[in-house]
Amino acid sequence: MRLTWLLVVPFFLLANPSRGLLVVGCVISVAGLVLRAAAAGSIHKNQALALGGPYAYLRHPLYLGSFLVGLGLFLAAGRWFLPPVFMGLFFWVYGRTVRTEARTLELLFGEAYRHYRSQVSAFLPRLRPYRPPGTSGPPRGTDTVSFAGFRFRLFLRNKEWRAILGTAGCFGLLWAKAVFLV
Repeated sequence: MRLTWLLVVPFFLLANPSRGLLVVGCVISVAGLVLRAAAAGSIHKNQALALGGPYAYLRHPLYLGSFLVGLGLFLAAGRWFLPPVFMGLFFWVYGRTVRTEARTLELLFGEAYRHYRSQVSAFLPRLRPYRPPGTSGPPRGTDTVSFAGFRFRLFLRNKEWRAILGTAGCFGLLWAKAVFLV
């Protein structure tokens, strides 16, 4: 994701934010950050198949959260052509990432992941949380499956606070441009 930083300078040079678009974009991005935080606090990357928290509703809450954060920022930038550019780049980068991740998870978790993948959409949330076959009541995890919800220590270990700081910094710069460079 270091490629993203190469886009920061042209993004800010092209941006023409307004206060109204900043508010709309900020609301969308905050929703994405909340989803990312919930997901980052619920996952033991490559150690256990996450089936709790937002993972009970969709397979890629971190990526959907990233999409919302980016969409909010690019809408706030105030140029009609920036959101489609963002979406094209996002789907190109994350399409490849999702395929690679699926292969890794299938190798690590086998049938448990295949069943989960067949029942839970990548980006459209389920109405009811996913439960593997044969479970009733609140499920309990195993060494390879985790139903745990949000854990602050996982949020910190997965360094999700960086996404929050980066997004806040971007909105701060957009706000400054809207207020002082108009």
